[in-house]
Amino acid sequence: MLKKFLIIILFAAGSLQAQVVYETIESTKLGETRELKIQLPRGYTQNQEAKYPLILVLDGDYLFEPVAGNTDYFAYWEDMPDALVVGINQFDKRYDDCMYAEENSLPVESGAAFFEFLGMELIPYLEKIYRLEPFRVIIGHGETANFINYYLLKSNPVFQAYVAISPDLSPDITSYLSERLPLMEKKLFYYLCTSANDVPSIREKTLSLHQTLSALDPTRFLYKFQEFDEPSHYALPAHAIPNALETIFLVFQPISKDEYQETILKLEGSPVDYLIEKYETIKELFGIEKQILVNDFKAIAAAIEKNEKYEDYENLSKLARKNYPETLLSSYYLARFYEETGSPKKAMKTYQSAFILEEIAGLTKDLMLERAEAIKADFGY
Repeated sequence: MLKKFLIIILFAAGSLQAQVVYETIESTKLGETRELKIQLPRGYTQNQEAKYPLILVLDGDYLFEPVAGNTDYFAYWEDMPDALVVGINQFDKRYDDCMYAEENSLPVESGAAFFEFLGMELIPYLEKIYRLEPFRVIIGHGETANFINYYLLKSNPVFQAYVAISPDLSPDITSYLSERLPLMEKKLFYYLCTSANDVPSIREKTLSLHQTLSALDPTRFLYKFQEFDEPSHYALPAHAIPNALETIFLVFQPISKDEYQETILKLEGSPVDYLIEKYETIKELFGIEKQILVNDFKAIAAAIEKNEKYEDYENLSKLARKNYPETLLSSYYLARFYEETGSPKKAMKTYQSAFILEEIAGLTKDLMLERAEAIKADFGY
């Protein structure tokens, strides 16, 4: 039986701000009550149709706030999707929750109970109460960063992304992962970090795990390792959490300058296909139908101009019509296609007919008419 007690605190005034909910949950697996901290995304109450990825934070008594703050910040700038962040307080239960058997390094007694509590009680409870997508992230530090690896030993892991910050690894876990991970069929994300100033024994085992994970197939196991210079074991979360979130949700982010210069400009195929695949990947990984950002359209258009692949404007126009049908965007790209592929009269008429549409992203009605008049003057129509 799961019961809850709610106290709602607002991070900031206003219904569109992130909200923190404190709950107590009684677990039959643990035989006791546990405290949760839950951050609801901005606009959660207003947008009743939206569903959200789950970020589950172990050591929630001190890790929840930095994870929740970074999640809210990145989501505000559309560098990651809005997400439900849930922290589990473990301030006096950490040792018991992470208990494993010395003979095989697997969860035992209270550790096994905590493992079942997360997968069999807490997640189903959260799915029943909150609107969640299937994509789930789990974050741990030290002993709890070791604990999260046990979910990877299951044939169908309940989490798709793992953030292991300076993990205090059990003796056999690296060997288990080396055997299990190559057999995984689904894509997984894994972020691992340590520092030059970490606890020496923890750093040594983390570097050994890094060697194992770096050898895995990068198309299915999306892995990022970082070794910081200065932070101590206890300071590492502040440095690692924003890096981990950026890594996991990299594909969700708007096209960056590096992505444009190092990837898009060097494509052999169509940049429009690249844009379509980027957003299909977002849907596949996170279950989110994200509207293509106007700035991403502009990046693809810039690549078309730079590489003089003007025929790609036709498909970009079709994609813009699907995403922004009431605006000038599609007509502008179609006109550019006609203009550069030998149909100036069609280009002129397309510019002129777009006058009734809405302006967007620097594309104005005056600009469309100016381009139409320029064609008319050049060709004497």
